[in-house]
Amino acid sequence: MTTERAKGLGKGLSALLGEAPTSAPPAEALSRGGPREIEIGRIRPNPHQPRTHFDETAIDELADSIAERGVLQPILLRASGDGFEIVAGERRWRAAQRAGLHAIPAIVREIDDSATAELALIENIQREDLNAIEEAEGYRQLVNRYGHTQEAVAKIVHKSRSHVANLLRLLDLPEFVRQSLMRGDINMGHARAIAAAPDPEALTREVVAKGLSVRQAEARARRAKRGPSELVLDKSRAVDPDLAALERQLGDMLGVRVQVAHKGQGGQVSLHYSSLDQLDMICQRLTGEPI
Repeated sequence: MTTERAKGLGKGLSALLGEAPTSAPPAEALSRGGPREIEIGRIRPNPHQPRTHFDETAIDELADSIAERGVLQPILLRASGDGFEIVAGERRWRAAQRAGLHAIPAIVREIDDSATAELALIENIQREDLNAIEEAEGYRQLVNRYGHTQEAVAKIVHKSRSHVANLLRLLDLPEFVRQSLMRGDINMGHARAIAAAPDPEALTREVVAKGLSVRQAEARARRAKRGPSELVLDKSRAVDPDLAALERQLGDMLGVRVQVAHKGQGGQVSLHYSSLDQLDMICQRLTGEPI
């Protein structure tokens, strides 16, 4: 890992990767030298690894490559008891075992628990290997276990604070919804729409069964939240059919109720939101920021 790449990992992490002086290591395992061969049997995975699912086919393909060309990039370890714990590179370690290697090139550093969690999360996010739930669990670990604020987590992973907050909200969804997201039955856009519904699990089942788009899921969530009085108010308005169609189209695009008041050559477009989450979503859609 180059100096430039390390500096992008978050405050203090470049030092952990050997780009700045640290205290003298207590054992030979913490040598400041470059990569060296470590016996695979002395290495164990990180118990707090954010990724919970490993694609077996991808690991088989990596194992074939390693068997032919070897491990091209060292893994990162820290000393643990009489062995070592993986900080970054568990896929390479697994594939190396499958390829029949007895040792793997590794860099050993003196890294504390909090920084280990940061590095493991950053590595997976940079590789885009985590699904939304795994990423959210990684954020929650940094917040709950190590006392980071959402703002601090956002800086560590180079994401917006709203991105971190939105993913953390996914962890409050019912188990069925979270599993559907992890399996890929629904995507992040679906999950955000479903989170605003009175019955998230029921809407998830409908989305999966009918193959609904994100816009359709948002429209159903919006209708489910409307009370009788609001529906009566909508029916009492004398709306031009073309304007009504435009309101529905804009509402499906933005995921909120839209009213268009046209008079002469001008008018007003009103967007109605029922929570700060919906307001945040409107702003993201209007600015083009990823949801």
